[in-house]
Amino acid sequence: MVKIIKIIHIIVVTLLPIAELRGGIPLAIALGLNPFLAYTICVVTNIAVVPIVYFFLENIHLFMISFPWYKKTFDRFLQRTRQKVEPKIKKWGYLGLALFVAVPLPVTGAYTATLGAWFFGMNKKISLVAIALGVLISGVVVTLVTIGGMTMLKFFS
Repeated sequence: MVKIIKIIHIIVVTLLPIAELRGGIPLAIALGLNPFLAYTICVVTNIAVVPIVYFFLENIHLFMISFPWYKKTFDRFLQRTRQKVEPKIKKWGYLGLALFVAVPLPVTGAYTATLGAWFFGMNKKISLVAIALGVLISGVVVTLVTIGGMTMLKFFS
């Protein structure tokens, strides 16, 4: 039962737009989950974000855009996303989308990439594959950095 609660917490953190894998994997490992299990749970959860974001953008967004507070917030987020993603999309296409997600920095995750792919009218299925590839790579990087960091902490304590 305790392990299920930990997994739920990890999934919730991984679903947060800023945290994504960068928050979920370190939390999972810190809570004592096997790194492979932590990686698997967080990667699957983060990839699941893509169809959820597409559903939101194609359905709920159309309703919400009529509210001024939402439109203002969304437009600001869209402008930031466009500035970050557009040069990579123009130069690298779907590979750029994958590389954008693969770099585990704030605001370079599945949410921003999906929004960018939607905004630029990229093919949904190919975008999902590219974003998933980026999530897989990012997950490996975050897992290795987390394990390395925790090993260093143990070594120096």
